[in-house]
Amino acid sequence: MLDEQVDLCVSPLVVAGRVRGGRATQQDELVCLHAPDADARLLVLADGMGGDGAGELAAQTVVGVARQMWEQGSWREQPGPLFLETLCQEAHAQLRRLRDTLASGEPHSTAVALLIQGNRACWAHVGDSRLYRFQGGRCLEQTQDHSVAQLKRQRGDISEAELASDPDQHKLLRGLGGADAPVVDHGLATLRPGQAFVLCSDGVWEHLSTRELAELGFARDQQAALQHALALVVSRGGEHADNASLVVARVADTGWIRRLMIWMGSTLTGAASARRDDVAA
Repeated sequence: MLDEQVDLCVSPLVVAGRVRGGRATQQDELVCLHAPDADARLLVLADGMGGDGAGELAAQTVVGVARQMWEQGSWREQPGPLFLETLCQEAHAQLRRLRDTLASGEPHSTAVALLIQGNRACWAHVGDSRLYRFQGGRCLEQTQDHSVAQLKRQRGDISEAELASDPDQHKLLRGLGGADAPVVDHGLATLRPGQAFVLCSDGVWEHLSTRELAELGFARDQQAALQHALALVVSRGGEHADNASLVVARVADTGWIRRLMIWMGSTLTGAASARRDDVAA
């Protein structure tokens, strides 16, 4: 039976949600963390797998590591990419330890994480959960899936449009919890007003186009837009719709505040100068 109930997470400039779809369990997890004093945010999305409940535990473990490391505050001192690399490697190590405690099931997970600090952003990912960076309706960045299907796409065997429906799409080449330490892909950018990020599991990007994802970042009512997008995903996925999770983060347009402060400063300076001239006269 399709489950269209959306679990929402809302914080300043960020809206996130997930839906179970046609699956019996929810194996997607996400977290949105915010430190107003440092103008910093950490957004993490994980898509677990492994059978016998291991997938749920795997995704929960990844998000749990993110929470713990955020609270410890190492991101305040470390370079962003190093913090995200450490997060992925620690989550992988915990999944390996979790495996030894389970009677059955193999806990594995994808991960995509975004750290925003002021006007700087860095991100990391393993697996086929994605990050997009948009400027208006233009896609500036898109992470590349670590999957057999993506390898076929790079070889020219299939097109970008065929990627989501390719039978090898779910065969991952990298992930957290495997026998070998994961190779993590990284990206970074200096942010500008009018940009937005979208993080999502494969249950989302298989059914929404890049254009539809871009529109989410600039909707006037982001919460309503996100709920509509997840409902659309479930509808298009049908009775076998995958778990779907989605995070949308906008870059604050602080330019008008800066211009206002400059204008106010020049106005006050001019007024003070005029008063001094009057007194001198």
